[in-house]
Amino acid sequence: MSLLREGQMIGGTCEVERFLGEGAFAEVYRVRHRFLGRQAMKVFKAVGMTMEEMERMLFEAILLSRLSHPNIIHVFDADVTETSLGTSGFFTMEYVAGGTLEQFWRSHGTQFVPAEATVEIMRQVCRGLAVAHAENPPIVHRDIKPQNVLVGYDTSGLNAKVCDFGLAKQVNPLTMLASARGTRCFKAPETILDWQNDSRAGDVWAIGSTMYLLLTDRLPYSELGDDGTLDPRRFERPLIPPSRLNVQVDGGLDEIVFRTLDRRPDCRYQTAAELLRDLNSWRPRLRSTKDRALSLGSSAISKTALGVHSPADQEAAPRMIRKALRLAKGARFADAADVMEEAFNEQPELRTRYEYQVKLWRRGVAM
Repeated sequence: MSLLREGQMIGGTCEVERFLGEGAFAEVYRVRHRFLGRQAMKVFKAVGMTMEEMERMLFEAILLSRLSHPNIIHVFDADVTETSLGTSGFFTMEYVAGGTLEQFWRSHGTQFVPAEATVEIMRQVCRGLAVAHAENPPIVHRDIKPQNVLVGYDTSGLNAKVCDFGLAKQVNPLTMLASARGTRCFKAPETILDWQNDSRAGDVWAIGSTMYLLLTDRLPYSELGDDGTLDPRRFERPLIPPSRLNVQVDGGLDEIVFRTLDRRPDCRYQTAAELLRDLNSWRPRLRSTKDRALSLGSSAISKTALGVHSPADQEAAPRMIRKALRLAKGARFADAADVMEEAFNEQPELRTRYEYQVKLWRRGVAM
């Protein structure tokens, strides 16, 4: 049973529109604030807690309110409300219609995500995470992965926001380390050897794993976790350069990816800011006509690295397009853009066809 129901009013200002998804500890809903428009609401499953326990549960909201940056999800409010199970804590945050980076990746179907788009998204992830890494003492996210990055469109184009700081932790100011948590296939080798050994460089590894996935449609050490073991010797095999799997990738980008995934923590980029400097310096190479043709080819393995995904609803996308166009005709450009971004995740070819339209709508311009 869901914690909230559609149409339920929260605090007299937010109406629950629909369920978006859930994790181990919380459910997420799309809500409409009476004055501020659409937001996302994260509601914790734990009930019957003391106020002290509730404050600990809402640590993520408190942390996000401090880490203000365009590439970190913005929190609006935090409180408690009645749910189907009892009193639960919640907080509201920005709603990103495009969904997660995993959805963005999958929406490209049998095609690779363009290398330029991958690098731009990783730049934005680094900009946001650099703010946390620069705190005193530094904050490590500990669970960077495609599901914890939201991707949508703003007036300038693609906009990525780091979210889900539920496992974030300040490092020990003396050792600059923290205990490791997070998703196994995105964790650095040193955290498998010692679960008190997470760090900012561990976050960099997770960024590198995510970047490798976007560029190649596979994880850098894809067999990790298949049999339930955590054998660090698996990291000793040579890593396949992304350029061998995707013609869009050049040697310079290979070098950046390899440094993010260096199994020696001291040889890796130490912070997101260090990685960002090299990403900012990268420029796509000029490709021959033959290379450009090859770059449009299909991925060898498609989008199965994070598990088999349920097929898109082929009927939903046309309905969404029609709805978006009706909203735009009524000058409801923000709502039209939201609906169109949701449609992108149902049919990958829509992104190329309507991306420019969405950018205009985000500027409040009709085409």
